[in-house]
Amino acid sequence: MSGTPAPGTDISLARRRDVIDALRRGTVPQTGLGLFAVGLERFEAALDDDLATVARGGSAFHALRGEYGSGKTFFARWLAERAKRHGLAVSEVQISETETPLHRLETVYRRLGERLTTATHPASALRAVVDSWFYALEEEVLDGGEVDEDDEDALAEAVDALLERRLADVARTTPAFSAALRGYRRAVAAGDGASAEALIAWLGGQRSVAASAKRAAGVRGDLDHFAALGFLQGLLTVLRDCGHPGLLLVLDEVETLQRVRSDVREKSLNALRQLLDEIDAGRFPGLFLVITGTPAFYDGQQGAQRLAPLAQRLATDFTTDPRFDSPRAVQLRLPGFDLASLGELGRKVRDLYAGAARHPERLTERADDVYLDELARAVTGSLGGKVGVAPRLYLRKLVADILDRVDEFADFDPRAHYALTVHTEELTETERNAAANAADVALDLDP
Repeated sequence: MSGTPAPGTDISLARRRDVIDALRRGTVPQTGLGLFAVGLERFEAALDDDLATVARGGSAFHALRGEYGSGKTFFARWLAERAKRHGLAVSEVQISETETPLHRLETVYRRLGERLTTATHPASALRAVVDSWFYALEEEVLDGGEVDEDDEDALAEAVDALLERRLADVARTTPAFSAALRGYRRAVAAGDGASAEALIAWLGGQRSVAASAKRAAGVRGDLDHFAALGFLQGLLTVLRDCGHPGLLLVLDEVETLQRVRSDVREKSLNALRQLLDEIDAGRFPGLFLVITGTPAFYDGQQGAQRLAPLAQRLATDFTTDPRFDSPRAVQLRLPGFDLASLGELGRKVRDLYAGAARHPERLTERADDVYLDELARAVTGSLGGKVGVAPRLYLRKLVADILDRVDEFADFDPRAHYALTVHTEELTETERNAAANAADVALDLDP
């Protein structure tokens, strides 16, 4: 699902292939989602307003609501692309009971650092961001005209003083953040690459960092739950000063909280509530927080409803026709696909593929619009008629089984030479559940 596509002649071959390769594997592409997006146009203006607010130093929050397969991950990555166009950094963190429990914010922060990206730097972009920040501080000091660039000691002293001023608010609650940055800068200047790497890792919340590097920087121990928010505040300051006015942080699959022990669930929900309170209090200028979850998480007693203050913050009226859902609401309900939009999705992907194909004319002739609609019905039928679950499998079949063969083989006609088959091992758990409930469906793709 998503916004306005643009498969035109200005799309690079490499970009087309990156998208098509991901769809062939059955995964959500990391970039280029706007090229084949369907159904999210109504969110664009409101979300762009939010991104502009964040870029001006404000903050924003939305909770994406949708069943499994409704496109929450797609939506989040589509939004991430828009955020990067506004200059924001992006991090997508998948919440899980074992690897990234929400009640341990130090773990969430660590994953944030590992997955931090910008428009010019892939994950992890933390060191590149910190280096850019120090460069920006040096440029600001030199532009002031009070320090000679050849006087390294004076320049270092002036940069340290400016660092302290920029991180004054952070240092009041989390002095270790600025101490580690100073230590990193000293290590770089001394050519001590091992210590520099260790301190960047520590700033990113990593554990098992060399004690000697921490000792030299004057920091101790590892990042804990209570310091994590201070580190996030410091990271936002660093991002802003080096040209990234904000951060889009996506906490994906928060519905996993419903499956953890009750005491862990309570702590996790309270951690989320605390984070929202801090955003409202203005502690995180430049933060756009997005969480994703199922309706059961938002409405059920094992989810947000278990903590009344959190439930109140997330409360959104969904009793009206979905056509009238406000794109400015706290919760954004993803409408999911129907057969018509699934066919439209197939057409966008076919046209995107054609732009990089050897024989584009064969694609439009043999995988015509009527056939794409037939394939959509067939794939949906194999999944018990659940259209919302079908897009991933539909696109994988379309690219790998149909378009690849049409482009490679001159005599391949999908209507004559292809019969849809769906094997258990190629399905996700949600798709398997849908397929298990499917009756015997005639998958007739003949004209």
